[in-house]
Amino acid sequence: MEETIPFKSLHSREYQGHKKKVHSVAWNCIGTKLASGSVDQTARVWHIEPHGHGKVKDIELKGHTDSVDQLCWDPKHGDLIATASGDKTVRLWDARSGKCSQQAELSGENINITYKPDGTHIAVGNRDDELTILDVRKFKAIHKRKFNYEVNEIAWNMTGDMFFLTTGNGTVEVLAYPSLRPVDTLMAHTAGCYCIAIDPLGRYFAVGSADSLVSLWDIKEMLCVRTFTKLEWPVRTISFNHTGEYIASASEDLFIDISNVQTGRSVHQIPCRAAMNSVEWNPKYNLLAYAGDDKNKYQADEGVFRIFGFESA
Repeated sequence: MEETIPFKSLHSREYQGHKKKVHSVAWNCIGTKLASGSVDQTARVWHIEPHGHGKVKDIELKGHTDSVDQLCWDPKHGDLIATASGDKTVRLWDARSGKCSQQAELSGENINITYKPDGTHIAVGNRDDELTILDVRKFKAIHKRKFNYEVNEIAWNMTGDMFFLTTGNGTVEVLAYPSLRPVDTLMAHTAGCYCIAIDPLGRYFAVGSADSLVSLWDIKEMLCVRTFTKLEWPVRTISFNHTGEYIASASEDLFIDISNVQTGRSVHQIPCRAAMNSVEWNPKYNLLAYAGDDKNKYQADEGVFRIFGFESA
């Protein structure tokens, strides 16, 4: 089967601005802006033109007093972005002004954040395996739950009536939403599950694990339909492209794998110089943002991220 994207002829571009390594990259819902969150305690928003060449404008979101570990955009608004930080706060920003419009003080160091697909709630996970659900309008916690196992990445399904937790036990816990009642425990992997991605067509979700595998699950049947086996190190980050045809996954392997979702076959590898922390496909174009532990020749953090998929370097 021929691949529809000419991966071999596509290029990556590099974006510099952060002073320390970038932990998280995320696109807004219309695919025009990319946000990056860094150990340097800032987030930055970059205006990216898919076919453009010009100098990229970026705006700095300043206010956190610890690492910005993860960020996510409002799924219904192209200029609102939420950031989670080790300083125990979650902040909401307007990407046009760079101003923080809302702030919630939570109880621990926040490491995971995700929006409900309708934009009404935000879920936040912290280092103490505590989940907080925030009402976006009031920016107040409406639900808190502490788990007695390691909780890693979290996600809603597309309709917002199911909530997934990946755990250090190699399971995916499926909860009903909004009740957060346990519905299912999927024995997904032989080692901890680190990351989860929902297929944009709503057919599947994918899970990346410390056992170096990515598993693909039928969301209706809750059955594993295939695994992607190209990586050899714990899978830290995964993402589906906007058509649901391809899945990108990355780890401490010095490449990002792109595989065909239907065949399970690897179709391209993007070489990288360091372990990756975050990969995310643009929601409209085949542009893949990625960020990792890149260092310069003096072993200092480079603070860069890159985007793959341009027709010229």
